[in-house]
Amino acid sequence: SGPMLRGSGLKWDLRRVDNYSAYPEIDFEIPVGKGEMGTLGDCWDRYKIRVDEVGESLKIIEQCLDRLQKELKRTSDFDPRAKLPRKLTPKVQDFYIRGEGAKGELGFYFMHTDERSEVPFRCKSRGPSFSNLSVLPEISKGVMIADLIAIIGSIDFVLGEVDR
Repeated sequence: SGPMLRGSGLKWDLRRVDNYSAYPEIDFEIPVGKGEMGTLGDCWDRYKIRVDEVGESLKIIEQCLDRLQKELKRTSDFDPRAKLPRKLTPKVQDFYIRGEGAKGELGFYFMHTDERSEVPFRCKSRGPSFSNLSVLPEISKGVMIADLIAIIGSIDFVLGEVDR
């Protein structure tokens, strides 16, 4: 997922696929690799995706700030002391929630043993670095050892996230 997948030419972004938060109302493009400087999905494509995503992120931020200005004017009579429930308990026992992070899909799995429990029995996080690094043997077949530095750098993984 993330720039690794989009660098290979697939237009997959969880902000569009799952349509969470305000993303369905925000206009942005999903940059994908085109193989402009070599093979589709190579180091250049992964780098170019990250550069293009900076521009798209700025577009998203500008749209959010515009919407925030409008919402603040509209909700000026909102009472911040309104009553909220003291406890928020999940309605289901097991659930997985995911979102698009800078490096790919970031997900969390929560498991509850009791319906009334507000504390999960188990919580597991799924970061993108492990799955992104797992393709290294496939994308480095037949390359020179000197090229591995650029390939590993273009994967952009966090080693602490890979350690399982």
